Amino acid sequence: MNEKCVLYLTNFDLMDNRIKNGIALALIPQIFLVKWLGSYPEFIENYYSKGLYPLISKFFRILFGWIPFSMGDIVYALLLFLVLRYLFIRRRQIKNNLRSFGRDVIMVLSVAYFTFHLLWGLNYYRQPILTPLNLQENHSKKELVQFVERLIEKTNEIQFAITSDTAQMVKIPYDKQEIRERTVKGYQKLGKEYPFLTYNTASLKNSLFSLPLTYMGYGGYLNPFTHEAQVNAKLPDFRFPVICGHEVGHQLGYSAENETNFIGYLVTVNNEDPYFQYAAYAYALGYCLSDIKRKDEASFQQLYKQLNTGTKKNFQEVNDFWEAYENPLEPVFKSVFNSFLKANNQQDGIKSYSKVVSLLVAYHAKHAL
Repeated sequence: MNEKCVLYLTNFDLMDNRIKNGIALALIPQIFLVKWLGSYPEFIENYYSKGLYPLISKFFRILFGWIPFSMGDIVYALLLFLVLRYLFIRRRQIKNNLRSFGRDVIMVLSVAYFTFHLLWGLNYYRQPILTPLNLQENHSKKELVQFVERLIEKTNEIQFAITSDTAQMVKIPYDKQEIRERTVKGYQKLGKEYPFLTYNTASLKNSLFSLPLTYMGYGGYLNPFTHEAQVNAKLPDFRFPVICGHEVGHQLGYSAENETNFIGYLVTVNNEDPYFQYAAYAYALGYCLSDIKRKDEASFQQLYKQLNTGTKKNFQEVNDFWEAYENPLEPVFKSVFNSFLKANNQQDGIKSYSKVVSLLVAYHAKHAL
């Protein structure tokens, strides 16, 4: 190799390092830019959540929605394999040059951070769903108890209408695919009343990682890079409809967990199918009773006694399901997700799921149950 070639390759390596350094350092201004944009939720709402994001999401739903399995899960599995392979093959080189390896890791994080926020993550900073629904979130303990009493009446009523026996648990007679299809139809109906929740070009799938998701304690997730709504296929059928609705809520650009819990409830309770309505009422009731139990055990016990035995059996079914998969690593995964939520404008972290109670009370104060 002549001197000219050596000089050329040396300059190329230097330029390559400069590019890598630049991409890695870009992570810092990106973080500040996202936080700065996040202080203008109206701007995010109008120009990203209602402007750019729907186009991005629809493009990926058209691209991957017709495929019956999760492309995103396959991509994640492939990336994990490639990372492990790289670490194994380059282990000595990494050990001898930790500084360069650290820079490369930060560079990858910088690219992932940019891609995540461009494709979905800026939705964490949009206006709350209270705005388009024109709701006030505050409620008193008395209002909550009154709402729960009415919710118990509705739950008991539909449980008996389905089973003709107050002691019999409800068993949804559909498989997971049919539940997903009925969820999509439910969104078609809901979109007529709330256009901002219109859902076309569905991409709602069972996750290929359903077993790992179960051990981690998750009901599903949205892949922000392929825009596939992934649902844990191992969930009891009794819980599956609302979780499907929840994940589509993320797909529509709502990031806050309490809001997607509410959207999941809303689309399921407005479904014409009585099994879906029952699943929605019981789902809302579970959160409300848990909220009361944390504050007033005596009130909780008094309210819980009013539930039909069949509904109690459905609650026990879900509880038994999660207990069967309890493991020492689950709290670790929950802690990581909790930190992720807090880093993305959800100050209550994983506790934000339970804040759906305020939305439920506010909504039904305006729309009689």
